[in-house]
Amino acid sequence: MTNKNSLSRRSLLTGVASAAAGAGLAAAGSAAAAATSAKAPVQPGTRAGQYLPLADGTVLHYKDWGSGQPVVFSHGWPLQGDAWEDQMFFLASHGYRVIAHDRRGHGLSSQPWNGNDMDTYADDLAALIKHLDLKNAVLVGHSTGGGEVARYIGRHGSSRVAKAVLVGAVPPQMVKSPTNPNGLPMDVFDGIRKGVLEDRAQFFMDLTVPFYGINRPGAKVSQGVRDTFRNQGMQCGIKNAYDCIKQFSETDFTADLKKIDVPTLVVHGDDDQIVPIDASGRAAAKLLKKGSLLVYEGAPHGLPTTHKARLNADLLGFIKA
Repeated sequence: MTNKNSLSRRSLLTGVASAAAGAGLAAAGSAAAAATSAKAPVQPGTRAGQYLPLADGTVLHYKDWGSGQPVVFSHGWPLQGDAWEDQMFFLASHGYRVIAHDRRGHGLSSQPWNGNDMDTYADDLAALIKHLDLKNAVLVGHSTGGGEVARYIGRHGSSRVAKAVLVGAVPPQMVKSPTNPNGLPMDVFDGIRKGVLEDRAQFFMDLTVPFYGINRPGAKVSQGVRDTFRNQGMQCGIKNAYDCIKQFSETDFTADLKKIDVPTLVVHGDDDQIVPIDASGRAAAKLLKKGSLLVYEGAPHGLPTTHKARLNADLLGFIKA
């Protein structure tokens, strides 16, 4: 049953945009002044608005908690920034500023028809980092988000970045090709596309089985976790979800990985049924200038949830080191 007091996505985004414009005009007296104000650094303790209008009209939703050295999270497909809530709560409670955005088309961000490509994802991340004037940041990406982090540094450099973490991440490349013989065949990703178009609600629920390793002996994953995955997936626009499949599967991040010049921790489960470790985590670590590989024995793709206590401790240790 729909709560009559709840807002639709369009109403929410429209309301946020209107409120932001009104506040800017009241403060500055003009649209130009409001635009200038939107680009000003946001100081910890004074953060109110958490929607960022981008150059192409897309509105990016993000969360920004705590204070201290910033840690920026990029989520996997088809989820949203909330997928990182366990790590965000933990690190914010240990003296860090944590930021996680919903990738364009995902979560509470708007759902543009165009721009659903890895270069634009990286540029959106760059816009957010610049808007918040983040420095000495630690970038953490899971799955598709790991590709976003790699492409961000590949396109925008590391002047604002202290360290990076790739968790169950898709780089260097997922699909099998002449240059990537250990990748997955294209029909795997064609099957994902088919599932999204035919019945994505059921497809997302079915996907939780390999994602969290539910089909493995001794797995303990609640129905609530599965429902949350499906619900977050359903918040992603269908066009955005469909387009992103090509991006996380076919994008070659080899050149990006070679450009990363900051200490980078690669965390991967050796029972990852979504992004197999040999063609991803192990291959990526070899391409990094300052990379180290941490293998979680028996861990699935969704290890930020299934192995959250260990990942939280490892993130804190790596950031402090």
